[in-house]
Amino acid sequence: MTTAEPPTQAAPSRPSTQMGALLALIAVGVGVAVILGLYGALHDPTGQAVNIGGFSSGLYAKAWLTTGAFVLALVQITTALIMFGKIKVANQPPWIGTLHRWSGRIAVLLTVPVAVHCLYALGFQTAQPRVLFHSLFGCIFYGAFVTKMLVLSRKGLPGWALPVIGGVVFTALVGLWFSAGLWVFTTQGFKI
Repeated sequence: MTTAEPPTQAAPSRPSTQMGALLALIAVGVGVAVILGLYGALHDPTGQAVNIGGFSSGLYAKAWLTTGAFVLALVQITTALIMFGKIKVANQPPWIGTLHRWSGRIAVLLTVPVAVHCLYALGFQTAQPRVLFHSLFGCIFYGAFVTKMLVLSRKGLPGWALPVIGGVVFTALVGLWFSAGLWVFTTQGFKI
């Protein structure tokens, strides 16, 4: 009498392993976004502005820093499209990758004082649609940024993951700029 061998478990396929790893990285980013939102919602805002020398107010410091980050985000999108061959450039310059990386780094650094101000002084606000969307875009931006940095450090993820997550980072930053920087300039005036 022969005994049946127990069924063997098939080794996980490469695509499902990739997707599992990607989902784990996305979960980390979502966790960052949720933690930022909860902190902003649960702590008592101080109302004290973070002001940077050279600006007339904290409001204008935020507007200009966000504008700088927005312009650098446009550089990021353009250089990414060149690097991935979506914008054809004859004799692609060897420094395009360096420009891409540094424009992204500086853009994020410009947002840090803005985020500190928003979280510490104002908190997560929901009283008006504009500030609700601004609060959401801020949380999404940092969550997606963390996910993008984690994706960059992993090999073997689906090829579409980095451009899609980079697109989310870009979209959130554009939303931040429209809901704050551009809003300040169009309602309060254009000054430093």
